[in-house]
Amino acid sequence: MADVSEKSSGGALVVGFCWFVAFEVVAFFGLQYLTSGLGESNQNQPENTIVSNWVKTMVFFVAHLVLVIVAMLVLSNRLPRRHRGQVMGWFYLALAMSFVLIIPLFG
Repeated sequence: MADVSEKSSGGALVVGFCWFVAFEVVAFFGLQYLTSGLGESNQNQPENTIVSNWVKTMVFFVAHLVLVIVAMLVLSNRLPRRHRGQVMGWFYLALAMSFVLIIPLFG
Protein backbone atom coordinates (compact mmCIF):
# COMPACT_ATOMS: atom_id res chain seq x y z
CA MET A 1 0.00 0.00 0.00
CA ALA A 2 3.00 2.30 0.14
CA ASP A 3 2.88 2.91 -3.59
CA VAL A 4 -0.66 4.34 -3.38
CA SER A 5 0.56 7.62 -1.89
CA GLU A 6 3.35 8.06 -4.45
CA LYS A 7 2.83 10.81 -6.99
CA SER A 8 3.83 10.63 -10.62
CA SER A 9 7.19 12.19 -11.31
CA GLY A 10 7.74 15.05 -13.72
CA GLY A 11 9.17 12.63 -16.27
CA ALA A 12 6.05 10.49 -16.07
CA LEU A 13 3.90 13.56 -16.71
CA VAL A 14 5.97 14.47 -19.78
CA VAL A 15 5.65 10.92 -21.11
CA GLY A 16 1.91 11.02 -20.40
CA PHE A 17 1.62 14.31 -22.28
CA CYS A 18 3.49 12.87 -25.27
CA TRP A 19 1.17 9.85 -25.36
CA PHE A 20 -1.83 12.17 -25.01
CA VAL A 21 -0.73 14.29 -27.97
CA ALA A 22 -0.05 11.17 -30.05
CA PHE A 23 -3.49 9.76 -29.17
CA GLU A 24 -5.25 13.02 -30.07
CA VAL A 25 -3.40 13.34 -33.40
CA VAL A 26 -4.20 9.76 -34.41
CA ALA A 27 -7.80 10.11 -33.22
CA PHE A 28 -8.30 13.39 -35.09
CA PHE A 29 -6.93 12.17 -38.42
CA GLY A 30 -8.76 8.85 -38.09
CA LEU A 31 -12.06 10.57 -37.32
CA GLN A 32 -11.44 13.15 -40.03
CA TYR A 33 -11.10 10.30 -42.52
CA LEU A 34 -14.19 8.60 -41.07
CA THR A 35 -16.30 11.74 -41.42
CA SER A 36 -14.83 12.94 -44.73
CA GLY A 37 -17.95 12.05 -46.69
CA LEU A 38 -20.24 13.98 -44.37
CA GLY A 39 -20.88 17.71 -44.43
CA GLU A 40 -20.55 20.49 -46.97
CA SER A 41 -17.11 21.57 -48.12
CA ASN A 42 -18.37 24.97 -49.35
CA GLN A 43 -20.22 26.79 -46.57
CA ASN A 44 -21.10 29.87 -48.65
CA GLN A 45 -23.81 28.38 -50.85
CA PRO A 46 -27.28 29.79 -51.40
CA GLU A 47 -29.93 27.72 -49.67
CA ASN A 48 -27.26 26.21 -47.41
CA THR A 49 -28.48 24.25 -44.40
CA ILE A 50 -26.50 23.22 -41.38
CA VAL A 51 -28.01 19.75 -41.19
CA SER A 52 -25.23 17.88 -42.97
CA ASN A 53 -22.54 19.67 -40.99
CA TRP A 54 -24.48 19.03 -37.79
CA VAL A 55 -24.42 15.30 -38.58
CA LYS A 56 -20.66 15.46 -39.21
CA THR A 57 -20.14 17.30 -35.92
CA MET A 58 -22.22 14.84 -33.91
CA VAL A 59 -20.56 11.80 -35.49
CA PHE A 60 -17.17 13.32 -34.67
CA PHE A 61 -18.17 14.12 -31.05
CA VAL A 62 -19.69 10.71 -30.35
CA ALA A 63 -16.84 8.78 -31.98
CA HIS A 64 -14.24 10.88 -30.13
CA LEU A 65 -16.10 10.35 -26.86
CA VAL A 66 -16.17 6.59 -27.44
CA LEU A 67 -12.44 6.56 -28.20
CA VAL A 68 -11.63 8.58 -25.09
CA ILE A 69 -13.78 6.41 -22.80
CA VAL A 70 -12.32 3.19 -24.20
CA ALA A 71 -8.79 4.56 -23.82
CA MET A 72 -9.53 5.62 -20.22
CA LEU A 73 -10.92 2.21 -19.31
CA VAL A 74 -8.01 0.36 -20.89
CA LEU A 75 -5.41 2.63 -19.31
CA SER A 76 -6.99 2.52 -15.87
CA ASN A 77 -6.61 -1.27 -15.94
CA ARG A 78 -3.17 -1.49 -17.58
CA LEU A 79 -1.16 1.29 -15.93
CA PRO A 80 0.75 0.75 -12.69
CA ARG A 81 -1.07 2.13 -9.67
CA ARG A 82 1.29 5.07 -9.20
CA HIS A 83 0.45 6.40 -12.69
CA ARG A 84 -3.33 5.91 -12.55
CA GLY A 85 -3.81 9.33 -10.98
CA GLN A 86 -2.94 10.90 -14.33
CA VAL A 87 -5.70 9.13 -16.24
CA MET A 88 -8.60 11.33 -15.11
CA GLY A 89 -6.69 14.52 -15.83
CA TRP A 90 -5.92 13.41 -19.37
CA PHE A 91 -9.54 12.24 -19.72
CA TYR A 92 -10.91 15.69 -18.85
CA LEU A 93 -8.40 17.35 -21.16
CA ALA A 94 -9.47 15.00 -23.99
CA LEU A 95 -13.11 15.94 -23.43
CA ALA A 96 -12.20 19.61 -23.77
CA MET A 97 -10.17 18.80 -26.88
CA SER A 98 -13.35 17.48 -28.52
CA PHE A 99 -14.56 21.06 -28.82
CA VAL A 100 -11.19 22.40 -29.94
CA LEU A 101 -10.79 19.76 -32.66
CA ILE A 102 -14.02 20.83 -34.36
CA ILE A 103 -12.26 24.01 -35.57
CA PRO A 104 -9.63 22.24 -37.73
CA LEU A 105 -12.21 19.61 -38.74
CA PHE A 106 -14.16 22.23 -40.69
CA GLY A 107 -11.15 24.43 -41.50
